Amino acid sequence: MIDQQGLLHVGDIIKEVNGREVGDDPRVLQEMLQEASGGVVLKILPSYQDQLLEEKRKAFVKKDVVLSPAANLCTGMVGKKKKKMMYLTTKNADFDRHELLIYEEVAKVPPFRRKMLVLIGAPGVGRRSLKNKLLVSDPQHYGTTVPYTSRKPKSADRENMMYALTSRSKMEADIKAGLYLEHGEYDGNLYGTKNDSIHEVVEAGRFCILDVNPQALKVLRTSEFLPYVVFIKAPEFEVLKAMNRSGVEAGVTKHRTDAELNRTVDESGKIQRVYGHYFDLTIVNDDLEQAYRNLKSSLEKLKGAQQWVPVGWVF
Repeated sequence: MIDQQGLLHVGDIIKEVNGREVGDDPRVLQEMLQEASGGVVLKILPSYQDQLLEEKRKAFVKKDVVLSPAANLCTGMVGKKKKKMMYLTTKNADFDRHELLIYEEVAKVPPFRRKMLVLIGAPGVGRRSLKNKLLVSDPQHYGTTVPYTSRKPKSADRENMMYALTSRSKMEADIKAGLYLEHGEYDGNLYGTKNDSIHEVVEAGRFCILDVNPQALKVLRTSEFLPYVVFIKAPEFEVLKAMNRSGVEAGVTKHRTDAELNRTVDESGKIQRVYGHYFDLTIVNDDLEQAYRNLKSSLEKLKGAQQWVPVGWVF
């Protein structure tokens, strides 16, 4: 039992079970636990018998630092440097499938500015379309990274700045040094996203939008990046098929076979099962325009709402 493992304590409040809010009725909690199958992820508001969370937080902050509710969580809070280890996203998929997060301490904090929006989802679910719609809607507020590649330059690269070009040897050295968030190889060329390119977008005053592999959340979901993680979930197969048919007729997408559509639905379910405890919000993309409105509305509400964050982000 979790309580026998020292993970739950008297006075702890269970806020969510597998991403669903529990409420104040203990019978609802019992029913949710009875219905759950496989791994169970609990979001807990921990009790601190001797000190309030605020007092404990201040104990870890340097004396000359004054925190205000409106301040960025990371501004002026770091008391010592931590050694950073690169999480190799290309080698950890098997590990992630077997990992189970049983307990995570969270704290409710005043509204603050997140640094980035991370869109997670299966290939073909519409993440890129939602990302592009946000970027076009307000280019002064939203920004994204320019991917690096080792391929030979094309004329369009110079005109559109679609890629940052570098040599293969330089890219391999930087990957080995842990400078890339994620990377891969396609058609004999390396492609990747550099950690520094994320910081450049944020330092320019823009809200950075990324659509990355879910394994990258191990690196991104920290106080360094302060991400808001949104899972774009695939709809049922028939709905996805109808959406693809409409897109083909409108000339905005290519035809996808039933096998390809089924893979998207299956992969979407797998991502949710393995990485669901990282998600701040889930949006089912059964209508692109509605999904976009839901996403935009959620981002607006986030600006003025109290937020649940990992305790490690606070102190």
